[in-house]
Amino acid sequence: MKNHLITICVFLSTYIQSQQLIPLNEKAYSDSLKTVANSKVDNNAKANSYFLLSNFYRNIDSLLSKNYLEKGKALSANTPVNTAKYHYYEGWHFLESNKEKAAVSFQKAIQEFSKIKIKESDFFIASSWYNYGVTQKNKEGYPFLVKILVEKSIPQIEKYKDHKTLGQFYSQLAIILTYNAEFAKAFEYNTKAIKILEKNAPHSQELFFAYLNTASNFCYQAKGDEAKKYLDKAEKLILPYPESSANASFYYGKTLYFITKQKNEEALPMIEKGLVYAKRSNQNLLTQMFYMNKYDILRKQNKLNEAKNVLENILSEKTLIIDANNRKTFYNQLSSLNEQMGNLKEALVWEKKYSKLNDSLSSENVKLELNKLETKFRTAEKQKEIANLNTEKAQKELEINKKNQYLWLLVFASLFLLILIISIFFYTKKLAKEKEINHSQKLKEIAQQEELKITKAILEGEEKERERVGKDLHDGLGGMLAGVKINFSAWASQNLEPENKQNFNEILNQLDYSVTELRNIARNLMPESLLKFGLETALKDLSEFYTRKDLNIDFQPIDVNTNLPLAVQINIFRIVQEILANAVKHSEAKNILLQCSQSEEVFLITIEDDGKGFSQDSSPTKSMGLHNLKTRVDYLKGKMEINSDHEGTAINIELNTHAIS
Repeated sequence: MKNHLITICVFLSTYIQSQQLIPLNEKAYSDSLKTVANSKVDNNAKANSYFLLSNFYRNIDSLLSKNYLEKGKALSANTPVNTAKYHYYEGWHFLESNKEKAAVSFQKAIQEFSKIKIKESDFFIASSWYNYGVTQKNKEGYPFLVKILVEKSIPQIEKYKDHKTLGQFYSQLAIILTYNAEFAKAFEYNTKAIKILEKNAPHSQELFFAYLNTASNFCYQAKGDEAKKYLDKAEKLILPYPESSANASFYYGKTLYFITKQKNEEALPMIEKGLVYAKRSNQNLLTQMFYMNKYDILRKQNKLNEAKNVLENILSEKTLIIDANNRKTFYNQLSSLNEQMGNLKEALVWEKKYSKLNDSLSSENVKLELNKLETKFRTAEKQKEIANLNTEKAQKELEINKKNQYLWLLVFASLFLLILIISIFFYTKKLAKEKEINHSQKLKEIAQQEELKITKAILEGEEKERERVGKDLHDGLGGMLAGVKINFSAWASQNLEPENKQNFNEILNQLDYSVTELRNIARNLMPESLLKFGLETALKDLSEFYTRKDLNIDFQPIDVNTNLPLAVQINIFRIVQEILANAVKHSEAKNILLQCSQSEEVFLITIEDDGKGFSQDSSPTKSMGLHNLKTRVDYLKGKMEINSDHEGTAINIELNTHAIS
């Protein structure tokens, strides 16, 4: 396997860069994409088909690949997702031919997909990061690509939950580890990849390449039997597709296996078969790798002229010798081969080329190291300069912030002062208004007190006059008329004949009726029952007084307090008396309900009748009786509500028993 050390680097580099996610059944895959592209579907579906076709043809036909890419771009102008996809597939298109352009395109794809919050973005971001790492591999080395894989691509694709791509990333990581002779770790990641893919994508191209990678890993360890197991698995997947370009990779794996088993004669047919597929699909690097193995076998077989021709063809084709280290190795091989053939002069020519290139590379390495040191120094200086600028900037920003703080403080102080002045102005205005309102209220209260005093004086004077007149009528005129009746009765019994007594008795009855009527008037002026027995009894007697054959008055007392001040009792009595009098006189009612109740200092009067009612806008509201009624209600700081219609009248009165003392 020592002879293969030159090929490992080249093969792995090629394998990492150019592996495409193209299904093994390539014809069916490309035909289905063309069908979609040529059918009447929406532009998004067409653009996607064009992009996939561009990727399919990028190694087979570069111009056709570019054409499909531009068609996809034309349909993506106003669609952010397809615009991002264009940058992604543009990166694939330039991946082999122009790595700088490819790197720019993949970075654009990452930026665009990062703005689009859909699940699909995770896949494209992960793949773009990986491909960007591939473009930077020659500059940054394999550690950079590994860093991209483990920190960017794999976490992102795990988020997307794409098992096929995750398996592929593990497989690519295994290839890098194989190149660095970390065969055990490489096998571990290959095993992870195979386990994921066998479960989730058992017929995929990703699983096919994972089998080949594992077989190659064992070949480089000279474990041909282990490699054979995985080659057989790969063969089962590729066998149904004899036209697939993936056969080139399969035959390369078979070539390595036979070389490992030291079966060079059997390896040569594998090389020839692999060359057919590699050339057909323009897999130039893989083509050169087949030639390298052919050269190695021919030299071992001592077919030196044929081996020399193969090596010179590789040099003339120039695909592998783009890399200076590879070219140096080929020069060394040609020098050694010519020396073995006895062509010492030609061997010297190749040895000089080898030495010159080796010295040049050494010089370049020295320059590279110097450049790195110089760049590092300049970077440090720039960072120092940037740090100083940042410090100055921070100081200026601090000064500006302080000025801004002072300015804001001044603004806030001014605003506070303005608000304070406005508040004082409105507060002063409010105080003046409140003072005016209080003054008006006091004047109103004084007026009300004066009015109350006047009302009290009037009502008290009225009651005193009623009491005086009532006593005079009851005790004076009533007593006199009673005495007259007694005297007439005594005179008649002595002086009138029996036949004349009938007419005289009629006169006595009229006199007796007059005395009774006089006493009723005296009772109305000052009810004796109120003075002797209290408000409830007086109201009961008043109800019975107004009761007639055609009028029923239902009096209902509820918790009437017997200890109410006499002035309050008299006013309540007069209010009820006025209402009952009006009802009897005007309502033509047959039933009257009088309800009086008391709750602490509130006295309620409700009077309802089934009379004809009256309009509250008519003259009764202007009558002296209702005026007096309202005066007494106001005197007791009460409220009165009158509701009247053709079905009767209801009066509700609420009085304050503590209104007067």
